Amino acid sequence: MNLTNTFKTRLRGDESLTGLWLASASSYVAEIAATAGYDWLLIDGEHAPNDLQSTLAQLQAVAAYPSHPVVRALDGNPARIKQLLDIGAETLLVPMVESEQAAQALVSAVRYPPVGIRGVGASIARASRWGSVPDYYRQADTNICLLLQVESALGLENLNAIAQVDGVDGIFIGPADLSASMGHLGDPGHPSVQAAIRSAIARIRANGKAAGYLATAPQDARRAMEWGANFVAIAIDTQLLALGMRNALAAVRGTSQEAPGSAY
Repeated sequence: MNLTNTFKTRLRGDESLTGLWLASASSYVAEIAATAGYDWLLIDGEHAPNDLQSTLAQLQAVAAYPSHPVVRALDGNPARIKQLLDIGAETLLVPMVESEQAAQALVSAVRYPPVGIRGVGASIARASRWGSVPDYYRQADTNICLLLQVESALGLENLNAIAQVDGVDGIFIGPADLSASMGHLGDPGHPSVQAAIRSAIARIRANGKAAGYLATAPQDARRAMEWGANFVAIAIDTQLLALGMRNALAAVRGTSQEAPGSAY
């Protein structure tokens, strides 16, 4: 049994990979999403009420399907990252990265010694299929896909240096925190924010890294792809559930609901 992170391989190509954000912390919803045909599914450990057990349950629920699970860590804490890797997360998204030094520390956190600091214990964990993956420790470093989330004005200032760090596979621009950092809280569609996002995507791709984005309005998602973003989440499960429930009621009462915007 050899490790193959097909998502990491596909990020190096020219295709646009379409994703769905999982914020419900539900393995049942995650499995439903995995049947829908998305290229990747983001299990949110930062803003959703996920812990290690619920994250594991969702990884297990989607394992039988082609959709690739991406896990967003709570933060860049190496101990928490170690646990996520050991339960079988192969692709991580780490929020609030603002410097080259932080990026380098995260690369170290996902790699084993002597090049990194990841604790050695996967032989008793799901990551190595409990020891059934031959030479797991040799394969793991090249199989892990590390995505960093840049979502502040300071992060944008340091974007080129972050993107040039060896071991970083992609950079995701977080529109909600970025707009707040730029003085436009709750308004990621502000022209100056959108201009900064477009410039950031171009710089990420120019540095040879994959560029990611979240846009829950179809026109915003298509525009991000036109700008060069090659892994884009286009919806959030909780928003889809809420909207579907409201529209079911509205259909009977004769009222209507608008689709959610991109203010995440």
